[in-house]
Amino acid sequence: MRVDGRCHCGRVTFEADIDPLAVSICHCSDCQTLTGSPFRVTVICSGSQIRTTGQAPKIYAKTGDNGRVRYQHFCGDCGSPLFTSGEGEHTDDWGIRWGAIRQRAALTPSRQIWCGSATSWINDIKGLPGRLMD
Repeated sequence: MRVDGRCHCGRVTFEADIDPLAVSICHCSDCQTLTGSPFRVTVICSGSQIRTTGQAPKIYAKTGDNGRVRYQHFCGDCGSPLFTSGEGEHTDDWGIRWGAIRQRAALTPSRQIWCGSATSWINDIKGLPGRLMD
């Protein structure tokens, strides 16, 4: 599936060819901290499947809970998270952040990881009252 996306301010843009079944939810504490949310949704792919079409993202290295270094790619202007990539034998192990993809409504997660870090209430939100906003 061909997708495209951008950061919140639109300076960093990209296109990618992805497998729509390779979508995962991560509950690790790093993803919780980086998103300010209980989990992060990522489309797993190869770096060769992604083409940046706008300004280049900024990158910083973070050692994850599993001890591996992951590079966080984000917009240097608005701070939007865009990609993650690895090093060493995981150099071509990339992920596109679901929120940056324009076609995200068509991408449903097929697995969850780091479930031991999941919040205790994550499965109980369906019954919460809600409303559509204008």
